[in-house]
Amino acid sequence: MNRKIVVTSALPYANGPIHIGHLVEYLQTDIWVRFQKANGNQCLYFCADDTHGTPIMISAKAQGLPPEKLIERMYAEHVRDFKSFHIEFDNFYSTHSDENRQLSELVFEHLNKRGSIIKREIEQAFCDNCKMFLPDRFIKGTCPKCKAEDQYGDSCDTCGGTYQPTELIKPACATCGTKPTIKKSIHYFFKLADYKQQLKELMASGHTGKSVANKLDEWFAAGLKDWDISRDGPYFGFKIPGEENKFFYVWLDAPIGYMASCKNYCDKNGLDFEKVWNGEDYELYHFIGKDIMYFHALFWPAMLTGAGFKIANKLFVHGFLTVNGVKMSKSKGTFIKAATYAKHLDPEHLRYYYASKLTDGVDDIDLSLDDFVAKINSDLVGKLANLASRSVPMLTGKLDSKLGTIDKEGKELLAQLTSARQQIINDYENLNYASAVRQIAALADTANRYVEQNQPWTTIKTDVEKTRTTLTVIVNAVKVLAVYLKPVLPIFAGKIEKILGIENLSFADVEKALENQKINEYIRLAERIDKDKVQAMIEETKNEQAEQKPQTTLDEPIAPECTIDDFMKVDLRIAKVTRAEAVEGADKLLHLELDIGGVTKNVFAGIAKAYKPADLVGKLVICVANLKPRKMKFGLSEGMILAAGPGGSDIFMLSVDNGAEPGQRVH
Repeated sequence: MNRKIVVTSALPYANGPIHIGHLVEYLQTDIWVRFQKANGNQCLYFCADDTHGTPIMISAKAQGLPPEKLIERMYAEHVRDFKSFHIEFDNFYSTHSDENRQLSELVFEHLNKRGSIIKREIEQAFCDNCKMFLPDRFIKGTCPKCKAEDQYGDSCDTCGGTYQPTELIKPACATCGTKPTIKKSIHYFFKLADYKQQLKELMASGHTGKSVANKLDEWFAAGLKDWDISRDGPYFGFKIPGEENKFFYVWLDAPIGYMASCKNYCDKNGLDFEKVWNGEDYELYHFIGKDIMYFHALFWPAMLTGAGFKIANKLFVHGFLTVNGVKMSKSKGTFIKAATYAKHLDPEHLRYYYASKLTDGVDDIDLSLDDFVAKINSDLVGKLANLASRSVPMLTGKLDSKLGTIDKEGKELLAQLTSARQQIINDYENLNYASAVRQIAALADTANRYVEQNQPWTTIKTDVEKTRTTLTVIVNAVKVLAVYLKPVLPIFAGKIEKILGIENLSFADVEKALENQKINEYIRLAERIDKDKVQAMIEETKNEQAEQKPQTTLDEPIAPECTIDDFMKVDLRIAKVTRAEAVEGADKLLHLELDIGGVTKNVFAGIAKAYKPADLVGKLVICVANLKPRKMKFGLSEGMILAAGPGGSDIFMLSVDNGAEPGQRVH
């Protein structure tokens, strides 16, 4: 009996672009979904943009946009990037939706009725400068657990620990840098510890892998704390029912976004949401990264249990991506956006490479760029595409495009290929993609050896029908390998389907032989990777990073360079203003008399819009004492005082503390 399956990936945050690190998860999930469909199962894949919370507010404010406009723009970019990598959601939605608001309120209502929600007064960081409470990402400081610096107020990127903003060491407002004060506020909390026993039983049932379960045991041992599920305004999110200035914390409504995406799909397609999401007929699986295990393995199932919703059959957890053995780096050009990659290289190449690395574990995978080039050129081009390019053009060009029959030797070869079917199915099912890819590449080697042994390019000159038989065997081998590869390389497999004149190849077609029928013209399946293209991608990524750095725009071009010797000629002295008066006929100038240690200098300064003469008498300023005198229509100017600003009333004279003495040199 065919299975019915619902699958989700963690929601991408609508605060920035998709990058190749994100793609590990979405490609892992997409491959699994495509495998299920190719294996005859019904599989629905749901996801959405995660659109609420503090970072969205900060980004929108910085860009001069309302949050709704920012998330609308990011949604379009995310959809574009996912499409370019052939990630095929059944529904990609948004958490900023009516369905999500309604379901969030429903979950909250059920938990509240059950007694799982409590209210209590908390002490919360408050920025007196910004006039607002500082939840999660509005505050930065040192992690209270591992002491990593520059961490946000909800969780640590270094150790993965979670805490309250008030627990940060040396906290500061993330917006203005002001040290916050502490104020009291009433918040809503979810009593996570009430579900400790159910959660332990869930983990014992195999809800997660062993390494994840071991980590969860550490959290159980440390004790499950009440979870703050509310935030004070201003906050971009859903208001808590009955409250005016309190909102659901983003981590409450974000996972409910899975359900909202499913409901939106069901409503549009005439399906019963209750049966699809909450019924027994459908299996449910979540794919996530190891950085969000705490939320998905503890809070999320506890919330679902309390609210009366079904818990996923299993939580699939993966590791992070490193590039060339280290964390992705913006300065090295390895923090690569999906759009930048797709501009230079074939997205299916990355699908193949990631699949060759992915297992069911939570270990990080590495994108070694040299290995990436070598593996694609060797496996995908040299082995897999090569089989089709060595057989199809000869059949269509010299043998009337017609397949013949398969002889005994050919059947033995194909038996080797088809006998791997169940093991490859098991590997896909259990997320051991690396094992599946290794087997497929080894089978391609076996098929290529058959080609070398039978040398159709030679026999075509002496035995046409023997050649036809050989090519028929090779084409059937190509078909089997295309089925095995289809979850990883849908476009590559789709081209082979067009060549063979078969729609929608599936695992059921592995053992079906193609004989005595015509095939279509050859379509080029894959291109070799040029290392220059990889380097061009790296350089563009570096340039993108450089462009993101804030730059100062100069009102005037910088003057020609001077040497240190030139600069040392300037004699800067402390001067006391002994007299100041307006200059008749010049509304920008003031006439100043300066005492420079017993020497008097007359100076005409363009500061009349910013300073009144009476306010300047007695002040100590800095004067260029050795400036060559300049004759002006109003008199002789014998120096210059130091001031800065754009001009007019926005000029700020450099003044000196009263402890200094006139005539002192300034170094």
